[in-house]
Amino acid sequence: MHSNETMFLIICSALVLFMTPGLAFFYGGLVRASSVVSMMMMSFGSLALVGTMWVVFGYAISFGTAADSGFVGFDGVFGINLSDLFLQAHTDAAVASNDGFDLAFSGFQGTFAVITVALISGAIADRVKFGSWMVFAALWAFLVYFPVAGWVFNLKSGWLATKVGLMDFAGGTVVEIASGASALALALVVGKRFGFTKGMHAPHNVPLVLIGVGILWFGWFGFNAGSELAADGTAAVAFVNTLAAGVGGMLTWSLYERIGHGKPTSIGAASGAVAGMVAITPSCAYLDPIWALVLGFAVGVICGLAIELKYLLGFDDSLDVVGIHMVGGIVGTLWIGLFGRTVAGDAVGVFFGAGFEQLGKQAIGVLTVGIYAFAVSYAIGWILQRTIGMRIRSTDEIAGIDSVIHGETAYSKADPRWTWRG
Repeated sequence: MHSNETMFLIICSALVLFMTPGLAFFYGGLVRASSVVSMMMMSFGSLALVGTMWVVFGYAISFGTAADSGFVGFDGVFGINLSDLFLQAHTDAAVASNDGFDLAFSGFQGTFAVITVALISGAIADRVKFGSWMVFAALWAFLVYFPVAGWVFNLKSGWLATKVGLMDFAGGTVVEIASGASALALALVVGKRFGFTKGMHAPHNVPLVLIGVGILWFGWFGFNAGSELAADGTAAVAFVNTLAAGVGGMLTWSLYERIGHGKPTSIGAASGAVAGMVAITPSCAYLDPIWALVLGFAVGVICGLAIELKYLLGFDDSLDVVGIHMVGGIVGTLWIGLFGRTVAGDAVGVFFGAGFEQLGKQAIGVLTVGIYAFAVSYAIGWILQRTIGMRIRSTDEIAGIDSVIHGETAYSKADPRWTWRG
């Protein structure tokens, strides 16, 4: 019986699910006032669509009983076990044995799928049709997230986990690198916003951004500690390291802004916290807290510098998904090969005298997931752009995507008939 573990997973699943509305607040505050509804709907749309897909067949692809090939989660090519559809086998087992651990695990993993898809939307803010985004989200979840989750998280047959030996505790590759690489691909396909220049749009609502980051941080403890699947010592290490990396990133990003730009901003502090939590996601159970703090310090500067690359390289990643999630995920995943230990305490990091073997395995995971996610995402985006179209018209972009696409606005204008005229 797993009653305690089941309750732990249920609580952590609720925390991770709460991260998607938190992301909607975070992204919503960063865009123009005329794009808030669109930006938030891309997160909530992902929640509805990907959540449905996960229940119907997503879990069956990533973790189903027929996932013996280890490549895409299918037995052979098309031989999926029908009892895994709609989570039926796990539901029947939970009722028959009064042990809902496996069913709770499926729900926990489903919340990961939801927020990973939603993360990509930040790269294409202000300029993509909602319907086209939903089609992309469905295809991306099916072709990228579900297989990659099986490669890394399925510890029975996932080839990156079992054959390569990749260490990724909570999703540095599956969530962060996959979403960041895909965001880069989609930004290249869709193109720049109209009039794209550095600092073209300041965040329209800073308090909304900070509320979103607070929710994300709250949920991230469930994201990382919950990946242990039990409330034990390893979960406690993951919990503390999530705190350490987040505060470290917040401090150094603020310092980087103070030195480089004259003033530390609240948006910078929030971005630093997110960068720290991104980087600690793959390594949260494999580091001593001091190295988690140093990791946070490092990515607070590295990710801050990385977001400047979009201006040098000429791509428009609206909300810095590439600079924070892809770069932070890469640094955090490789960090294990430098300063990591196994859960049992055995050294695997280069600086602990373990050699370069684990670092090489981490690099294989980074390259495999990054290249695969980028290539498939670019192909999906390219096809959609040339068929149903993803990009809205420039006139609609200037007018405001919320009213054009959704027929509503985030902030109602006062009726002039009721305006006090003195």
